[in-house]
Order: sequence, then structure tokens, then C-alpha cells
Amino acid sequence: MAEKETQEIGLHFLDYWRVVRSRKEIVLAVALLVIITVTAWTMTLPRMYETEAKISIREDQADVDVFERSGLGFSYNPFFLRTQLEIIGSRQILYKVIDNLNLCKEWGKKINEDKAPIGRGLAFAILAGALRVQPSRDTSLISIIVRMEDGNEAALVANEVAKVYREHRLGEKRSTMMRGIEALESELEKQQEKVNKAEEDLERVRKELNISTLGGPGGPAIDKMKLQAMQADLIAARVDMLVRKTRLDQIKDLAGDDLLSAQQFIVGDASLSSLRQQITDTQVSLKLMLESLGENHPDVKRLHAGLEELRKRLAEGLNGMKKGLDADFNVAKEKFNVLEQELNAIKATDIAAEREKYLPYNKAERKLETERAVLTALKARLSQQGIELEIPRTPVEVVDPAEPTTVPVSPNLFFNILIGIIAGIVAGIGLAFFLEYLDTSIKTVDDVEKYLSLPVLGAIPQRVKPLNEEGPDSPHAEAYRVLRANIQFANKGNGGAFSMISGGAGEGKSTTLFNLAYVCAQQGDKVLLVDSDLRRPVIHTILGMSNRFGLTNVLMRDVPIEETIKPTAIPNLHFLPSGKLPKTSIGLLDSQRMRELVKNLKARYDYVFFDSPPIIGVTDASILASEVDGVILVVQYRKFPKVISMRAKRMIENTGSHILGVVLNNINIMRDDYYYYYHSYYADYYYRSQESVPKPETATAAAGPAAEVRKETT
Repeated sequence: MAEKETQEIGLHFLDYWRVVRSRKEIVLAVALLVIITVTAWTMTLPRMYETEAKISIREDQADVDVFERSGLGFSYNPFFLRTQLEIIGSRQILYKVIDNLNLCKEWGKKINEDKAPIGRGLAFAILAGALRVQPSRDTSLISIIVRMEDGNEAALVANEVAKVYREHRLGEKRSTMMRGIEALESELEKQQEKVNKAEEDLERVRKELNISTLGGPGGPAIDKMKLQAMQADLIAARVDMLVRKTRLDQIKDLAGDDLLSAQQFIVGDASLSSLRQQITDTQVSLKLMLESLGENHPDVKRLHAGLEELRKRLAEGLNGMKKGLDADFNVAKEKFNVLEQELNAIKATDIAAEREKYLPYNKAERKLETERAVLTALKARLSQQGIELEIPRTPVEVVDPAEPTTVPVSPNLFFNILIGIIAGIVAGIGLAFFLEYLDTSIKTVDDVEKYLSLPVLGAIPQRVKPLNEEGPDSPHAEAYRVLRANIQFANKGNGGAFSMISGGAGEGKSTTLFNLAYVCAQQGDKVLLVDSDLRRPVIHTILGMSNRFGLTNVLMRDVPIEETIKPTAIPNLHFLPSGKLPKTSIGLLDSQRMRELVKNLKARYDYVFFDSPPIIGVTDASILASEVDGVILVVQYRKFPKVISMRAKRMIENTGSHILGVVLNNINIMRDDYYYYYHSYYADYYYRSQESVPKPETATAAAGPAAEVRKETT
């Protein structure tokens, strides 16, 4: 089952190719028509020239960053680029371009017969249709592309668009900065008023609280200065007291020579130093004197008395120094205590005053300082904006200006023809399938088996002539040999009387019948060919014989049958013409007469073939079909709808006749590859045997007098 489905699917795709191949003339005709139409239409199109101006854009910033705010330079921003693409194609830019180049008037001269200017809306539509703005991938470059019939005008418009967009960016930034400066100046005036008010409030608070300040408003208060001075005096007094105490402590612990030695470094008393020097000099003089004088010498005693006096005076001086240092320390200590008491009293008073006087004053002072700081910042920002306004800026730079071109970009003849070829082939194939859909005729052997439920006895190719004209070695003869063999198989090898019937006229049954009889005779069978199509007899013209007497005379019993049957130039083949149809033909093909005739002819010949008129519309075919041994239905390939053949089959079956099968006639083998391989073997055999074919003169002689008669008739 799966194998069968696979085969059907394969045939399904082959059927598509068969449809295209079978209607290739239509496909080629439609394709050619479309190609010619597209080519002609392309040739009528105006020549279009395209120019491109390339610009580099970046976000707004000064060429020189004076205040070093950005530092990062340009960064790729896809949203910014998309926004600028829309701005370039906006009415704001294009209207300016139209006005600058006076395009309403210029294009009006080309469009209107009276050369009247066109409206801005129409000019905008034309310009927007000719303009294409596209970015370069992963860059800040934008291409402004303009396509027009005039290359110079296209370059002019592209450059003008770039110029207007650049001016728009510069003007937009300058307008923004000017609005910012105006806003800053307004805020600066308001802030100055706030500072003035804060100064007035501070002065009012100072006067109300009677606070004295140095250096005017904002200077330090006098009470504060006094407090600070007293704190400094207290610190100095404490330091002085500690120094004196340290000096006193060091002197108290010393005595004798140590005290005498230390005093000159601690106190530095000159009188004590002089007494010590005198004692030293006296001791030296006494020692020298004792070397020459005795202890009892008056000078020696005088020196001893002087030395004792000096030592007494020195001891009294040292004691006095100690008392002086102690008194000095007590004075310094008392001074420190007094200053400390006074400072504590002032601090207590200052704390109370801080709550009542200085707190409101300090608040007013801090508010003034804050307002002054804001005012200073606004002045700095205003100055900065003024400087930035004067610094040059380049937000848009024209990298490549547009240049006129002499080579048109449209119409693209090659591309249009290529599209025309593709469209033509598609349209042709579509039309072929549409016609195939409308065509309900018999096309394949499968159609015969599917719709008629009959076997196919033979498939006859197109343009087949009678075999007596083509010769015995005709490549088409093999198709009739196959037909003869299939008839024998269908009839179980027996001869008999057979009728060849078609549903409509012109399906080729007469030629098929003659060639079948020709092949049977050629194979050695004794064959009688009866032209029983009384209304339109044709077989006598094929044989080139007279039709004066024949079947009609036999049926009317005017002439014996032996006198009407004529031999032909083809061995074993005899012919019974139809004869002249009488004016009154009603009942001529009577069943009883035909039954007797068929029985008589079957006794004399191996095969008796009756040529019949179309069964639809003529009763003669039904009578013949009811009397013969078998009926062969001829169906012409792609001629009549299936219903004609189906109706013909039903009419034959209604007569009780036995239908042997169907002959599918007039097949275009080269057009429909479904049948190409069916006949390829025989055609190949025929062409390989061309050397054995006799010359034309010999072939004519072999055809006999029948060919000569046919030639004269033609």
C-alpha cells in the first residue's frame, strides 16, 4: 500500500511537468508577450538620474570643549540617528528646500502647460518621492539620495537638503541656547532681588537687636570679639602662671652652689652673678696671699672677713630670689583666677544673648550667604553660556557633496527584462494550469481507465497518415501492430467482425481503422474493410477507389455482394465501399440485413472491420455495434470533454455490444512526455534502420497504383 502511495505521489509531480510540457507553446507565448510588453514599457519610461550627498552627524556639542564637560566625544546612538533621518525628510526641512530653490515655479514650468507654479503640497509630494535618506551601518554617516530626470537638478536638490538640514541643526541649537540665556538672565534678576531683600532683613535684625559689628553688615559682632579676646587673655595668663610655677618648683629644690649655678639660667639675676664673681676673686687672692703670708697676717684676716661678708650677702640674695619667685607665682595665679571668673560670667551672659539676639541674626546672615552663593552661581553659568554661544559648532559635516551624473539608474532594462521573463514564465505556467483545469478531455491512459473503466488497446501518435502512403517501414506502423495484438488478446485470438466507433466526429477512427486493417493484412490475415459510414465515407479516398457501388446497394439488394467487394493494391486486403446514399435511407441499416451481411462476411474473411459514424446523434453506429463481435472505441487525445466519451460508452453498452477497449488517438508524443517513452523504442529502431529504406521512386512503386490514384485525387 505504501509503495502504491509513493508511486502516486511521484506521478503527481510528473503530471505537473506534463502539463507544462504539453502546453509549452502557451507558456512561451505568454512569456514572450510579457517580455515584449515589459521591454516596450521600459523603453517608454523616462531616464532617471540619481545623486548622493553624504553627511556626518553628531549630537550637539562645541568644537572646542572649553569647560571640559563631555570628555567622552561622540558615541553611536541609533535612536538619535533614526530621529535625524525623520527630521531630514520632514516638511520643516523640505519646505525650506522648496522655497530656497523656488521649486514650485521651476516644476510648474515642466508640469503645467500654462507654466503656472504648483502648490507647496504637490512640490513636497514630488520631492519626498524623489528623496531617499538612509544611514550607513554602524556609523554616523547618512546618505541623502535624490532621483530625478535631470542629473544636475538632482545634485542641486541633494546638496540643498544637506545645507538646509545643517542650518536647521545650527539654528536649533543657537535658539535653544538663546532661550537658556534669556531664562538665566530672568532668574539672575530674581535672585538679585532675593539677595537685596536678605541684606535688608539682616540689617533690620541687627538694628532691632542692637548688635554691633565690625566691617558693616556681615562683619563680626563686638561682644563676640570681646569674648574671643578674653579667652585669649585667659589662655595667656594660664600659660604665664604655669611657667612661673615651674620656675619656682625648680628653685625650691636646689641649695648652695647648685642653687647659685641654676639661678643664672632660671632667673638670670645680675647682682647675684656679680656677688659670685667677687667671692671667686677673693678666694683666689686669699690663696695667693697664704702662700707668702700666714693666717694671722692682717691682710689675710681682712680677706677672710670680706669673704664671709660676701657669702652672707649671697645667701640673703638667694633667699630673696626665692621669695620673689613665690610672690610672682601667686600674682600670676591670682590674675588667672580673676580672668577665669570674668570669662565665665561673660559666657553665661553670652549664652542668654545668643538665644535672644544672635540666633535671629545668624539665621538672617546665613540666608544672606545662601542667596549670595546662588547669585554667584547664576552669574557664572550665564557667563559660561555666553562663552559657549560664541564657540563654533559643527553638528553636521558634508563628507561628500552630490555631483551630477550622466549615467541613468532607471529604468534598468536588464533587470526589468529579467523580471519580465520570470513574470512571463510564471504567468504562462499559471495560464497553462488554468487551461488544464478547464480542459476536461481525455489526456492519459489513466484518464481512460479512471473515467471509462476500459483497457487501452493502443496509443496512436499525432500526424499519422495512412500506412499505404508512409510505407510498410513507417515508424507509426508499430503502434498499429500493438493495437492488433491487444485486439487478439482481448478477443482470445479469434478473428471476427469489429466496428470502430467514436463519440464525436473528427476523432480519427477512419484512418485508425484503415491502418489497423493494413497491418492485419500485412501480417497475413485475410481482411475486409467495410466503409459503413454512409453519410461521410472516407476510406475510398484513402485507397483511391470508386464509391459508386457498395454497401448501400447490397443492403437494398440491388447488387450481389461479390460484385461490390473490390481487391486493393495491398495484399490480403479487400474493400467494400459505402456506395451512394439513397434519398430515402430510413431502415437501410436494418438489424436483420446487417446480421446476415456480417455472418456472410465473417465466413469469408479472418477480420471484417466496419467503419462507423459517430454514435452520438446517428443510429447507424448503434445498429452496427449490436451486430459485430466487438466494438473498439476511438477517443482523440485532448479533443472532446470526458462526458462525450463516457456517453458514447454507455450508448454502446446499451446495445448489448462487447467493448474490447479504447484506442487513444492523435497523441502529441513530442509535446507530452507521458507518451514519449511509450514510442521511443520504436522510433529509435526506425531511425537506425533508415539505411534499409528504399529510395522515393522505389517506395512509390511499392505502394502500387493506390498511391498514384491518391496523388491524382489530391
